[in-house]
Amino acid sequence: MPRNGHPAKTQGLYDRIADVQNLAMKLNGYRESVANYLRSLNLDLGPNSLILDAGCGTGIVTMAFQDAGFHPRHLAALDLSFKSLEVAREQFTKREEYAHATSAVQSNVLSMPFADDTFDLVLMCGVLEYTPLDDGLAEAARVLKKGKPLVFLPVKPSVVGSVLELLYNFKTHKKAAVRTAAAKYFNIVGNYEFPITEPIAWSKTIFLLEKK
Repeated sequence: MPRNGHPAKTQGLYDRIADVQNLAMKLNGYRESVANYLRSLNLDLGPNSLILDAGCGTGIVTMAFQDAGFHPRHLAALDLSFKSLEVAREQFTKREEYAHATSAVQSNVLSMPFADDTFDLVLMCGVLEYTPLDDGLAEAARVLKKGKPLVFLPVKPSVVGSVLELLYNFKTHKKAAVRTAAAKYFNIVGNYEFPITEPIAWSKTIFLLEKK
């Protein structure tokens, strides 16, 4: 469970800071960086595809996926924080092209309310720092169809990562630990580093995984 020992504390933290967090994410260019990365992938996502942003926060990665030009049948944005989802919903409703196909779901990423083998793509950004890594990846694999991708953006160990650990009371996972845990459920397709000129590079890396 979360480093602070109780999911309610994590939920409470993000309920308090959702508006500030959303503004910070808008200003630092995270959305554009993630959208550019997703555009570079050869994702086989047709009009009937189902997508999950697990640990969506205020919806930055959800909107990055939309910005990348994909048009799935449905995109579920899941988070533990009610306030973060409130902010996300407000933003989703303003994007008329996608609003009908996007929903916000309040739940814990360790026990998601979806059937096995549901999704064609799962996105996870900065959420498994609050959970046991193996448990979080196992749950992501459960809801993902066989052979389909998980785009996983953990906070990477770094000076910035250490500062974020203190600010947000979570624990970063070393890359070797990510590879070991992921290999139980996924084939590791690649590990991408953002260009150092992009602010997201200071704190995030990307693992592209494929469910075994």
